Amino acid sequence: MPELEDAAGCDGLVADFADPDMPPEWEALLADAAVEGRMVYQVKQLYESLTGRVEIDHLRENSFGSLVPARGYFHLKALFDLVTALIALPIVLPLMAGIVLAIRMDSPGPAIFRQRRIGQAGQPFDMLKFRTMAHRQPGGGIDDVITADGDARITRVGARLRHARLDELPQIFNILAGQMSWIGPRPEAEALSAWYTGEIPFYRYRHVVRPGITGWAQVNQGHVASVDDVHAELMYDFYYVKYFSAWLDVLIIFRTIRTMTTGFGSR
Repeated sequence: MPELEDAAGCDGLVADFADPDMPPEWEALLADAAVEGRMVYQVKQLYESLTGRVEIDHLRENSFGSLVPARGYFHLKALFDLVTALIALPIVLPLMAGIVLAIRMDSPGPAIFRQRRIGQAGQPFDMLKFRTMAHRQPGGGIDDVITADGDARITRVGARLRHARLDELPQIFNILAGQMSWIGPRPEAEALSAWYTGEIPFYRYRHVVRPGITGWAQVNQGHVASVDDVHAELMYDFYYVKYFSAWLDVLIIFRTIRTMTTGFGSR
């Protein structure tokens, strides 16, 4: 028979409230602990708060008990994206012109790289980036859309752009077109999206929000270099969808600034 005194030195208790096989005496102990003012945590929520990730064994409801993110903030964020993109465009255009010139002088090929990505509601679109690799015909396989550590295809200018995340600047036009947001899960390439859709039945739930230039996975994990990394990235993405809110976006903004100044996670 468990006794509350056995946990006298503990500031809090952790349990799985959803366990259908939890014995009644343990339920009574947890209730007594809460009555005494001790913190009693749900193990899955504690795991999410400590790691910033959501296990992807099944669909997870958000804080309001719904699968659909808060619509009020959803529309407000879309308006914010459009207005800030219009304000930022004349400021970044001279910088983008200089980057185009540097890329063309560094290696042959176009300065802008287009890749088919999957956006909100599963709609495909052409995501724009500055080319950071030697020009080649784009492939359609998983290996072709993942950049490995020390990838020999990356150019000298491309390495600098990746370090500061400046290769993502052309996506301001994707924002203006309503295809992307400043903040959200990174849009996956068609090959990866098709593979994950076959592996995880609810993978398409990731597309419930608009994809972003920066996101929760990017500021916590950095660029992915393997299929295993992509799996971990997906856990961060589902955390973002579950806790979709203004405070989380503000946190991502500050962490993005750190990422750009330190080069965290660049490849």
